[in-house]
Amino acid sequence: MNMLNFNSISVLCFVLTLIGYVLAKKLHRKYPYMLLAPALLVPFVLIIFMAIFHISYDTYMQDSQWIVWMLGPATVAFAIPIYEYRQVIRNHALSIGLGIVIGMFAGVVSAFYLAKLFSFDQETSYSLMARSISTPFAMELTTNIGGSVELVILFTMITGIAGVAFADLILAGLKLRSHFAQGSALGNAAHGFGTSKAFMRDKEEGVAACLSMVLAGVFMVLLGPSIIHLVVYVLS
Repeated sequence: MNMLNFNSISVLCFVLTLIGYVLAKKLHRKYPYMLLAPALLVPFVLIIFMAIFHISYDTYMQDSQWIVWMLGPATVAFAIPIYEYRQVIRNHALSIGLGIVIGMFAGVVSAFYLAKLFSFDQETSYSLMARSISTPFAMELTTNIGGSVELVILFTMITGIAGVAFADLILAGLKLRSHFAQGSALGNAAHGFGTSKAFMRDKEEGVAACLSMVLAGVFMVLLGPSIIHLVVYVLS
């Protein structure tokens, strides 16, 4: 009986997630505010629902974990913008490359000191240091360095939300005139959320953000483990 209830609640959570996403997507099309974005609104409502009815994370994931698994195949789609805008990459190869390298090192080093400040254990620290790229890449990276997939998803979302929340203020303060530079900053710092924000601001910004987000993810999956271990070794 308990197993039946467990499965029924798990299925209910899965159905609510899908329905919530569809409704939130329609709402966001009508009122395109960042706070109403499905990636923000749906998790917020689900957290409240789970807290009220005392539903555990394990119960929720019982039938919803395949949604997370779909992030893997979705990563393949990231090859499309790279191919479509390959000429843009050639034209801005140096600036994109330097921006990605500097941005990733800054993200890893700042995460290291933040983890040290709060005395996080190794798993939490590595998860935090892997959060400076979009979720599919961050999940792959954190499994290669001994972090937690669940934590890196949380940290990545928080990073993206914070980046979008302060994007306009920071970009205005930096007084960047180039749409490409602004988009690259958004893609590097706020990943998928930043890319959505960039497309709302300007098409060129969106393209730059998308390219920076994808290339940064590829860069970190390939070199991230070495970079993170090097940072830990040097700064510890």
